[in-house]
Amino acid sequence: MSKRAAAALVAGAMVTVLTACGSGGGGGSADKGAGHKLVVGFSQVGAESGWRTANTKSIQESAKKAGIELKFSDAQQKQENQIKAIRSFIQQKVDVIAFSPVVESGWDTVLKEAKDAKIPVILTDRAVDSKDDSLYVSFLGSDFVEEGKKAGDWLVKEYQGKSDEVNIVELQGTTGSAPANDRKAGFGDVIKADAKFKVVASQTGDFTRAKGKEVMQAFLKAQPKIDVLYAHNDDMALGAIQAIEEAGKKPGTDIRIISVDGVKDAFTAMSQGKINVDVECNPLLGDQLMDLAKKVKAGEQVPKRIKTQEGVFTQDQAAAELPTRQY
Repeated sequence: MSKRAAAALVAGAMVTVLTACGSGGGGGSADKGAGHKLVVGFSQVGAESGWRTANTKSIQESAKKAGIELKFSDAQQKQENQIKAIRSFIQQKVDVIAFSPVVESGWDTVLKEAKDAKIPVILTDRAVDSKDDSLYVSFLGSDFVEEGKKAGDWLVKEYQGKSDEVNIVELQGTTGSAPANDRKAGFGDVIKADAKFKVVASQTGDFTRAKGKEVMQAFLKAQPKIDVLYAHNDDMALGAIQAIEEAGKKPGTDIRIISVDGVKDAFTAMSQGKINVDVECNPLLGDQLMDLAKKVKAGEQVPKRIKTQEGVFTQDQAAAELPTRQY
């Protein structure tokens, strides 16, 4: 046998071995044995808040720690950017696609493209409203309806035994997003049982501090009496605090403030008496996501819905919690 023929046989055998290692579950430890690094394409909503920044950092650091190649895309809060990113991940033939949807609707077409390409999709932090749940393998994140209910429960308890009307203004998150829809719905479900609670104004603040301040300024001008502010996230609440103080009122006292997220800046505001209660939404999903991606690629069965564990914090807890707050 010639040297050239022998080399061809050896090369062919190597291809056969590599193909066998990549078959079956499609990855996991077998891929690593073949020198294949797990590649995850991740499309992030943007960098609109302290929560989102912490979420991004958690995912990037966890990927590095897990030895996973992360292809990261920032959608800048635009759905069309996320769809482009997902299509790019499909073209690059990544092993797993993960994304936090900007809004709930309008994903079926691109998710079907990923399914046809046999690339599993994991939803993180936010859900989609597709009727075909075979388009994604799992959803890892918070229960936003439950967060809204926790906010409502605190309010009901705070005003228990009082009969005076309670005027509430609401700073909603990005229009059409799962957290905005669900936090509004959960809160509304709880307070509707008592007629004294009135939502007198409700408007989106896009989850940003600047927009939260702007909308709160408008609320203060339009509403003669505001008792409570319910903000769908901390950045909007912190912006609203600036507007309240500039209007000569005392946040946390003249206007009670309920917020959601639990970022460090909000804990500082709580310790200063400016936010009354904060419903936690944990952004540190990186380790769970990377573990999930490995299992999915290895062909393991994973739960369709994985919830994060979260608490509710009040002013008396904030000061003690602040030094150990990770985000």
